[in-house]
Amino acid sequence: MKKIVLFASGSGTNAENIISHFNQSKVANVVAVFSNNEKAMVLQRAQKHNVQTVVFSKEELKTGAVLDKVKSFNPDLIVLAGFLLQFPNNIIAAYPDKIINIHPALLPKYGGKGMYGVHVHQAVLNNKETETGISIHYVNEHYDEGRMIFQKSVSIEDCHDCESIAKRIHELEQENFPKVIEKLIAEQ
Repeated sequence: MKKIVLFASGSGTNAENIISHFNQSKVANVVAVFSNNEKAMVLQRAQKHNVQTVVFSKEELKTGAVLDKVKSFNPDLIVLAGFLLQFPNNIIAAYPDKIINIHPALLPKYGGKGMYGVHVHQAVLNNKETETGISIHYVNEHYDEGRMIFQKSVSIEDCHDCESIAKRIHELEQENFPKVIEKLIAEQ
């Protein structure tokens, strides 16, 4: 059975969806959820599914302490599911082409530092885009610039606020993220 480690900073709906998906899988399972936010709802969601949680500080992420903790789980894939800090080069170097992220827009548009969640949706709305979507990509040392794995678009012509765009994006994430992860891990 392959092992997945998740990193998340917030509510954890994508993380919980991934955990639930792999609870039914014969290919892999989620062995840990790492978070830089001790109050993040994702920790409660993980514990509800009996998935081990690891809380760490920004300093531990920089110094290599987090890399040591990740290595202890021996993951086959690391998945960023709403993780807001820049991922450190030491973990990227230790797990080349084994770290993926999801972004709530069609990269390369609306990516980069500070472009997450409502900030992305507001930029999409401000630019009067008629469609947006999700991008799943490998993580490298630059925000949202890793090699593309999967993109899916959705029309937003009838969306007039960030909340309605966020709802469409969330539906795409819930439907597609676990499937893309499963396909990637099955191909390893």
